[in-house]
Amino acid sequence: MGSLAGKKCSPCRAGAPPLPVDKVQSLLRDVPGWSVRGGLAIEREFVMKDFMAAVRLVNAVAETAEAEDHHPDIHLTGYRRLRIELSTHSVGGLSENDFIMAAKIEALPKELKA
Repeated sequence: MGSLAGKKCSPCRAGAPPLPVDKVQSLLRDVPGWSVRGGLAIEREFVMKDFMAAVRLVNAVAETAEAEDHHPDIHLTGYRRLRIELSTHSVGGLSENDFIMAAKIEALPKELKA
């Protein structure tokens, strides 16, 4: 995870191919807890301590996403269940940027449910 979190997301050329399955599986090992959804995205769910802990993480993810110019889909349900999905729309699937963002999200402080 350390090497991915230290990288910077870079613009993807529209129409570039998404990562092949073997590369996705290799990068997935660097972001434990994340899983592939439908072959086109990666996702992770966090159960936060409470609503405000979830909102703080959403805000931290938003700041990171802006800095990287790579924005996830964020779903907050049940007042503390937070699901984050990453994909690269310009390539129609996954790029290394998705795994870089996942690693950066993993590095953020979190107040999880005990």
